[in-house]
Amino acid sequence: MAKKHLISVLMENEAGSLSRVVGLFSQRGYNIDTLNVAATEDPTLSRLTLTTITTADRIEQITKQLHKLIEVVKVQNLFAISGGGHIERELMLIKVRAIGVHRDELYRTADIFRAQIVDISPNLYTILITGDAGKLDAFIDVIGRDKILEVVRSGVIGIARGEKILSL
Repeated sequence: MAKKHLISVLMENEAGSLSRVVGLFSQRGYNIDTLNVAATEDPTLSRLTLTTITTADRIEQITKQLHKLIEVVKVQNLFAISGGGHIERELMLIKVRAIGVHRDELYRTADIFRAQIVDISPNLYTILITGDAGKLDAFIDVIGRDKILEVVRSGVIGIARGEKILSL
């Protein structure tokens, strides 16, 4: 049965590294749902976090193939960690129509969801919200899709709980 997997990859921070990882997925017909990559505290290494929906057999194949890439230092399937599990977050910027009585309502809703209004104009709010995908989706549902003008989501990032770390 296919389910969501959150893969974290520690890799060399070099030109073309990301391209080779993404190429591995596309060559084998695997889909990447979300993808984030940035340098770590060590500027020679990057941490790539991606989500994909697939079966247990295929995720095992994916991780084995990732280990074969020269640039890849370490691979961790955050959903496969036993014990403490993992923490995942996503960031969303959302531009909404804020006119009349809806302005106060949007302000209160943002406050309830612990979101921040980061830009205000006479007719619009731009709101920043972080959380898991469910929280972001719920925020969209509560404010109503008819008020939304634009949405930008970062995709998922994640880290193991407790003592488990992804490092050299």
